[in-house]
Amino acid sequence: MTDKQKKSLLRVARKVVEAAVRSQPVSDFNSDDPLFNEKRGCFVTLHNHGRLRGCIGQFEPDRPLIKIIREMAIASTRDNRFTSNPVTPAELPDIDIEISVLSPLEKTNDPLSLELGKHGIYIKRGWASGCFLPQVATETGWSKEEFLSQCCAGKAGLSSNAWQQPDTEVLLFTAEVFGENELGRE
Repeated sequence: MTDKQKKSLLRVARKVVEAAVRSQPVSDFNSDDPLFNEKRGCFVTLHNHGRLRGCIGQFEPDRPLIKIIREMAIASTRDNRFTSNPVTPAELPDIDIEISVLSPLEKTNDPLSLELGKHGIYIKRGWASGCFLPQVATETGWSKEEFLSQCCAGKAGLSSNAWQQPDTEVLLFTAEVFGENELGRE
């Protein structure tokens, strides 16, 4: 993905986040760019001075990337973890947006084959599931075992060693991650 394409997607996400936070109508976006029309999963993450303020994504690519970014940008402003403390209009100048465009999920029978900082994980068993984007391992400094255990216990609500159990699926993915912090705002 070129820097120009990344900046275009960040501009879309910025417009959507600002409209959603201000309770204004959110535009629909279309593009002739073939990349923007690929069916790709993605996450949109909001930070305020390094503090997480929202992060929502979709793994299953059922719509064009530009449409999923729009929907995830709206959803990131309504992240359930921040229901009692939602992003406010006054906060918008301090919000930095990050987008993670995902590869397809790949099931692994060897969870320890993951590469920290390169692979994200999606862990599921029955109705329980949780995920960490690749950058979480870098931000936390966790080992592979800690990364897997924290996702099981902290995100999926499973026992911390569930990733070692045969009835638990561990799926790996990569992400192209870019944000306003590195590319700037336009």
